[in-house]
Amino acid sequence: MNKISNILISQPEPAQRSPYHTLAKKYDINIDFNPFIVVESVSKKEFRKQRVDLNTYPAVTFTSRNSMDFYFQMMEGMRATVSQETRYFCMSEAIALYLQKYIQYRKRKVFFANGTFKDFQSLLLKHKVSAGKFLIPCTDVRNDELSNFLQDEGFEFKECVMYRTVSANLSEFDITKYDMIVFFSPLGVQSLFENYPNFEQGDIRIAGFGPNTCDKIEELGLRLDIKAPIPESPSMSMAIERYLDGK
Repeated sequence: MNKISNILISQPEPAQRSPYHTLAKKYDINIDFNPFIVVESVSKKEFRKQRVDLNTYPAVTFTSRNSMDFYFQMMEGMRATVSQETRYFCMSEAIALYLQKYIQYRKRKVFFANGTFKDFQSLLLKHKVSAGKFLIPCTDVRNDELSNFLQDEGFEFKECVMYRTVSANLSEFDITKYDMIVFFSPLGVQSLFENYPNFEQGDIRIAGFGPNTCDKIEELGLRLDIKAPIPESPSMSMAIERYLDGK
């Protein structure tokens, strides 16, 4: 196979220096970043079909910044009232602090877990009775783990699709100049074929992060050259480094 000179990371470029920049310098290679998927809001017409009155939920959960962004955008678009009494339950402190973009941060109304789903479950159970009805802003393609947990525990809640993930337009992007393409989600792999239906891998190395992504890569007939996380390579940058070192 050809030497690795150009790597494409199918995500936005990190705002700060990342391990990928270190890799590029260490191995004298070019690493480009270009997202293969984008997130967009559902229309107000689509939202209305869900028959959700945003003013009637005293508790809201946020598992990502995206869920928060699109929740407040929809609140504004639907002219709903952002109540000072609403309680916000966040997966992590970083997500909770992001609330300051939209509301005056009041600790007695903001609760957060340590970033793990197990701790998030404990947090929600602690406030199950006092919080009342929970609204779960989510995407159209999602993991049902949270809703299954809430249902099993008898919570009063409503999942509400506020945004969706779609393939980015890569029509003006030259995919053939890269020796390696790195994927982080099944939708990203699907986007490759939606943009390049006649794509042939050839000598291009394919890297996948996460079991679902790796399964999708192989399902679509691609050769999976690099897999992460594994015990030796818990991060994608480490997996690429091991590959470049011939390990």
